[in-house]
Amino acid sequence: MNLATIIDPHPDDSVALISRGQVTTYETLRQQVAAVRGGLVELGLQPGDRLAILAGNNWYFVASYLAALGVGLIAVPLNPQAPAPELEYELATTGARAVLISPAAAAAFGALDRASIPDLEIVIVTAGVDLVGSILLDDLLACEAVPVVDRSADDLAVLMFTSGTVGAPRAAMLSHGNLLANLDQIRRSPGRHQDGDDVVFGLLPMFHIFGLNVMLDMSLLSGSTVLLIERFDPSSAVEAVERHEVTMMSGPPTMWSALASLGDVSSSFRSVRTAVSGAAKLSSDTVTAVRDNLGVALAEGYGLTETAPVITSATGTDAPTGSIGPVLPGIEMRLVDSDDEDALVGDSGEIWVRGPNVFTGYWHDPEATRAALTEDGWLRTGDVGVVDDDGFVYLIDRAKDLIIVSGFNVFPAEVEDVLIEHPAIDRAAVVGVPHPHTGEAVKAYVVLAPGHSAEEDDIITFCADRLARYKCPSKVMFVDDLPRSITGKVLRRALR
Repeated sequence: MNLATIIDPHPDDSVALISRGQVTTYETLRQQVAAVRGGLVELGLQPGDRLAILAGNNWYFVASYLAALGVGLIAVPLNPQAPAPELEYELATTGARAVLISPAAAAAFGALDRASIPDLEIVIVTAGVDLVGSILLDDLLACEAVPVVDRSADDLAVLMFTSGTVGAPRAAMLSHGNLLANLDQIRRSPGRHQDGDDVVFGLLPMFHIFGLNVMLDMSLLSGSTVLLIERFDPSSAVEAVERHEVTMMSGPPTMWSALASLGDVSSSFRSVRTAVSGAAKLSSDTVTAVRDNLGVALAEGYGLTETAPVITSATGTDAPTGSIGPVLPGIEMRLVDSDDEDALVGDSGEIWVRGPNVFTGYWHDPEATRAALTEDGWLRTGDVGVVDDDGFVYLIDRAKDLIIVSGFNVFPAEVEDVLIEHPAIDRAAVVGVPHPHTGEAVKAYVVLAPGHSAEEDDIITFCADRLARYKCPSKVMFVDDLPRSITGKVLRRALR
C-alpha cells in the first residue's frame, strides 16, 4: 500500500487541481509527481527521511507531498507563515533532512539559525525563491520518473504538529494506514458520497490535518477537482464558488460566518450540495445565517489531529443543531468518568476513541504517548461530551486547558513561556475566552516585574515575533497577582 497511489485510478483528462489559475489533469499530475519522485531519489533521500513542506494551498504542496509519500519519505507539513523560532523548533524536532520552501516562507526560513537544525541538508525552492545552495523544484520535474514504493499500513506517512491532548506542540505520527482508514470511515458515513463530478473548495490549510486528509486526500481518492485557495477573501470566494460550480465546501466557523455576513448570495451557492464546518465549535447563529444567506444546510463534525482526523459527522443525518453527529463507522467511542470507568448513561464524560485511524503516538516522546494512549489502544481526547438516545454526540467542554482558535490548537503553557521572556513581565497566565468569529481567543493575564512598565500593544507585538498569529494574545490584562491553588498551581478557571 501507499497513500500516494490515490491519484492513480482516475481518467487522464479529469481535472485534479486548479491552482493559481492553472488546470492540472490527473494524467499530468501523475507524470509530474513521478518525476519529482525521481528527483527526490537522485538527491539521495531514502525511505523514512523527513521532508518538511512550507507551502500554501498550491500545486507545489500537492506535488511535493505526493512525491514524498511515493518514495517512502515522511512528509512534515508546516505553516509557511510561522515565525522563524517556531519553524526552527519544528524542523529540528522532526530531524527534517530536506525542506521545500515557497515564497511565503522564504523570509522566515532565511532568518533561521541553521546550526540549530543539524539534520537539514537539502533545501528545495519553488519559483520566486532565491536561497543560496538551494535546488529548484522545477529541476526535479526534468528527472527520470521512478515508481511508487510499497509501504506497510504501519509505516509513517506524515508528522503533523498539534497541541493535541497532552500539552505543548508535538509531532503526531500518522501512518499510511491511519490516513487511509479515516478516508474509508468518512466514505462509509451517511451523506458523504463524493466522486469525479465534484468540485471541492480548497481553502483549509494543508498543514492542518483537516485540510490535508479531509479536503485534499479525500478529493484525490474520489477523483474530484480541488480548487486550491491560498488566501481567503469572502467576496472573491463567492465569485469562485459560482464560476467553478463548487459542490463541496468544508471550513471552520470563521469562514462560514464571513461568507454569511455578505448578505443573500444564495444564487452563487446553487451548486453547493455539501457544506461542513469543523475544527472549532459552531454556533447556532452561524448555522442560521448560512441557511438564510447562502441557502445551504451546514453540518458540524468533530475530530483531532491524532485521529486523522474525523471522529463524528452530522453530514447526511438528522442530528439536531448543536450536535457533532454520530460516530463514524469503524470507530469505537467511550465516555469515561474521572475514575476511568464508563460514565453512566446520560452523564457526560471524557471522550475516548479507538480505531485504525488513531495515531501511533508522538514523535520521539514516549511519555506523552503513554499519557494519550491506553495500553489497549484508547485515545484520551481531553474533550468532554454526552450522547443522546439517538446516538448523537454533543461536546460539553474540554477536560484540559487547550484553547482552540479558528480550529488551531493553542496550549497556554507555550504562550506563557513566551510572555515571561518579556523583560517587563514577572508572571503570566493564559486562558481561552469566547470569540464570535474564531470560537475562542487567547487572553493573557500578566504581573509586571517590580520597577517595570509595559503597554498592551508592546506585549502583543512581542508575542507576534515569536509565535504564530493565532497563538498570540488578543487581550492582555495587567494584574497584581495570579490566583493559585494550595499546591501553587495557577487556577485558570478563576481567571476565566
